[in-house]
Amino acid sequence: MTMLTRRQTLEAFGAVAVATVAPSSTAALSSEANQSVVYWTPELSKDAFLRMYHLINKEISGKVALKLHTGEPNGPNILPREWVKALQAEIPNSNIVECNVLYKSPRQTTAGHRKVIEQNGWTFCPVDIMDEEGDVALPIKDGLHLKEFHVGKHLLNYDSMVVLTHFKGHGMGGFGGSLKNISIGCGSAAHGKVELHNVQPDGSWPGKAPFMERMADGGKAILDHFGKKIVFINVLRNMSIDCDCAGVQASTPTLPDLGIMASTDLLAIDQASVDLIYSLPDFMKRTMVKRIESREALRQLSAMRELKMGNPNYKIVRVLDIKPGQRPLEDDIA
Repeated sequence: MTMLTRRQTLEAFGAVAVATVAPSSTAALSSEANQSVVYWTPELSKDAFLRMYHLINKEISGKVALKLHTGEPNGPNILPREWVKALQAEIPNSNIVECNVLYKSPRQTTAGHRKVIEQNGWTFCPVDIMDEEGDVALPIKDGLHLKEFHVGKHLLNYDSMVVLTHFKGHGMGGFGGSLKNISIGCGSAAHGKVELHNVQPDGSWPGKAPFMERMADGGKAILDHFGKKIVFINVLRNMSIDCDCAGVQASTPTLPDLGIMASTDLLAIDQASVDLIYSLPDFMKRTMVKRIESREALRQLSAMRELKMGNPNYKIVRVLDIKPGQRPLEDDIA
């Protein structure tokens, strides 16, 4: 494995100016002390997915929730089922977890949700719809807006959580990373998602910076609940500007596939994923950056910093892959 600082990683991918990547966190670049590790490989395969998990799984034990977006009917961009199946087989006492949704979809009801889960091929292990039997409120210490967050009641049945995220754009959130996966993804349809979206009496859902802050509040509740027993994998492939909740209506991906990231630090992995996209040439990143900035989505990252949900100062640890052509010259083969 090769260790690269955040600045070196951005330069390697052709970043034009580090300050343009995430203006709110550039002060952290001046020091290599107290950095969080984000593992990264450009290889997109089942084997790489498994290798990345085994680099971060030290604290994962007991009953394990695999949190992922199982997708709308026939969703074209969701995580490959065979990858998740292989990973689930290696984690004792684990299963997939989801919650019902707030937007118009067959996944609004448990019965409809289960049909979509089966249609999309998530049949190799139990899928726990955590709010099937109601919800429970988790406290939020020093939240920016919320004092509590309602999650699916079954979340309390788990000792650890492995967050498996298809990193992509998002219609309201600008981008959907690990934060979105644990906050909106774990919020109950009846109350939690209403709290995060701040649903108004007229039925509207206000967005932009206040929504990002509420998303961070919800994510903090999940982080505090699991403590060290939560880890994160972001898969940067098939990245549409739309979320997997758009299903077959999602815009065609325009970004190149960028590999897999893994970390025990929520803020670091979402920051690194955004930085990697911003480091691309303008003609590649233009539509995604427009989606992110038009929604004020970088507020997700600064809100997480304010809530002390991780470290924006990270180093990339390059993980050797199997394909020799993908190995950078500076890699040490060991």
